[in-house]
Amino acid sequence: MVPSKSLTPRVGSERGAELVEFALVFPLLLLVVLGIVDFGFMFQRMEVVTNAAREGARIAVLPGYGISDVNARVCNYLSAGGVPTVGCGTTNPRITVDGFGSPFTIPLGAGTTPMSGKRVTVVYSHQYSFIGPFTSLFGAAFSSVAVRAVAIMRDEAQAPGP
Repeated sequence: MVPSKSLTPRVGSERGAELVEFALVFPLLLLVVLGIVDFGFMFQRMEVVTNAAREGARIAVLPGYGISDVNARVCNYLSAGGVPTVGCGTTNPRITVDGFGSPFTIPLGAGTTPMSGKRVTVVYSHQYSFIGPFTSLFGAAFSSVAVRAVAIMRDEAQAPGP
């Protein structure tokens, strides 16, 4: 007679338990990894927008440059930094320059006279691309984050000639 195999050892077996645990944990792990990647993209865009505002303020304070030069410099910097711009200077990002026409004063402290300067504000709306659709399933609404950068520089003046 041929010996038959018993089913009782298979009932208590833990074969495949790791696969079931991985299947339960993997969606959460994927959500965390995509969140880290998405935050990295937003942080990179925040740095580029901050530097673009600084570049725009630098152009604004130099003699002989106007608002159109500031807008062109900021838009060029943003596109070189890999930030998608739609209608640069009008819709996304919005660029405002204070100090052309009416002077913008920079207070220096008590007892000193304020300096004149220019303030360049760059507002960029960053759209979430990875996590937004996933978090909406759980009730969270992350549609966009406005990344705002402000740079203020004092006016440059030409050095007096000899």
